[in-house]
Amino acid sequence: MASSKRIRLAVMLVVAGHTSIASAQPQGFAVERLYPSAPGGGWLVMDNLDIPDGLGGDLSFTLGYANNPLRLSDGTTRLAIVSDEVFADVGAALTYEGWRFYLNFDSPVVIRGQSGMIAGNAFTRPSLYPGSNPDGISDVRVGTDIRILGEPGSPFRFGASAQLFVPFGNRDDYDTDGTFRAMLRALVAGDRGLLTYAAQLGVHIRPLDDSPTPGSPEGSEFLFGAAAGVKLPVRCWTAVIGPEVFGATAFRSFFGSDGTAIEGLLSSRLEGPIDEKRSIRIRLGLGGGIHQQFGAAEWRMILGVEIYNRSASRP
Repeated sequence: MASSKRIRLAVMLVVAGHTSIASAQPQGFAVERLYPSAPGGGWLVMDNLDIPDGLGGDLSFTLGYANNPLRLSDGTTRLAIVSDEVFADVGAALTYEGWRFYLNFDSPVVIRGQSGMIAGNAFTRPSLYPGSNPDGISDVRVGTDIRILGEPGSPFRFGASAQLFVPFGNRDDYDTDGTFRAMLRALVAGDRGLLTYAAQLGVHIRPLDDSPTPGSPEGSEFLFGAAAGVKLPVRCWTAVIGPEVFGATAFRSFFGSDGTAIEGLLSSRLEGPIDEKRSIRIRLGLGGGIHQQFGAAEWRMILGVEIYNRSASRP
């Protein structure tokens, strides 16, 4: 009897210890599914590969708002774990002979949501505000792009991109996975007359797969996206208007309903010269989730500004 009691006590202690460890694990992950294009990339998400042949540099600033990027339902209860998200992204790039090397600093400004129970799991809302509970930088992106085929402004350009995400944020704020991530992408873009386009296919190498959130990331993902627009001359400026569609699907449930997020934006930009070497680009996007899985916002708005190097070889 004494031996049996000791065994039961040991089992209870092991179970209690396991439960305590599990409850101590961070519950969050990087919710955001929009990754702003590299400095000088032109589009809000896609990349125009209009990288100049000479030595140059680009600067970018992006400010965005996402509504309900993480909302769950079990059929009777709806819970917006992340209901509002405001982020700022600052980037700087160095370009040389068709190469681009850059750093992007993603800074969450406001992240808020609701606490509650869904499918037997308890979730604590993020509460990130400047001043009271700041989280200065979530992830830093270190990237390089190369234009392999085509010239700046040509009808067809082909390139490749690699990015490394260095974690700095807090998983409880749903602004980082807390692990290193990487993206590898193949890029195409071109300009023909008044038409301009860009597209991408790639892989998001995402080690995280331990969040209890229903519909959370399931490891690495396949990335896709495309954009097309019309260029309209406005005096010495050029306006570009057109849609951008982008998304990701987990390899485990390839294009399954629980592992695929798709979002669309009506993208517009106005670009014009500052001087003989530099130009400015003002970008605005408005859209939302086409398939609103984790991170695809119900609706979002983005404003961006770029100062970029003008290519001497561009037609």
